[in-house]
Amino acid sequence: MRYTITGRNMEVTSGLREAIEEKLGKLECYFTPTTEVIVTLSIQREVQKIEVTIPIKGGIIRAEEGSSDMYVSIDLVEEVIERQIRRYKKKIIDKKQSAQSFSQAFINEEEDYAEDDTVNIVKTKRFGMKPMFPEDACIEMELLGHNFYMFLNAETDQVNVVYKRKGNNYGLIEPEF
Repeated sequence: MRYTITGRNMEVTSGLREAIEEKLGKLECYFTPTTEVIVTLSIQREVQKIEVTIPIKGGIIRAEEGSSDMYVSIDLVEEVIERQIRRYKKKIIDKKQSAQSFSQAFINEEEDYAEDDTVNIVKTKRFGMKPMFPEDACIEMELLGHNFYMFLNAETDQVNVVYKRKGNNYGLIEPEF
């Protein structure tokens, strides 16, 4: 695998580079030697964050983890990427897609992994939606103390979502038909 390691608000030391290549190197058995791995390290306030992006045919595998120690973040992100790879393998086999980014040994591997990555919906909520304007929905969201709020837009008569963004700003998600 080819690594591109960059740092934001920090210098990437040789120790960090070696730790990343060693941890993510465990994933080499899943990919072809030409697979590119893009790693970005950053420090924001007290959080040391690592973002790993692996472009593959038909999509990307991406994980982002943060902790108070960069080496712990590297360990965490490696686990997340490995879980995603296993999930993606199942998807490839189920849909019989081509898997040019993955090694043949990984695709043909007979070992079946535990199904701990299945999605389980454990609760369903139903509620009435009265028409309101996006600004009113933001106020309602703040009153409830939530990070997002789904509502019926009085202007468009469609279901929309408002959400909190960084810097005390809000976003609006509208359907596109």
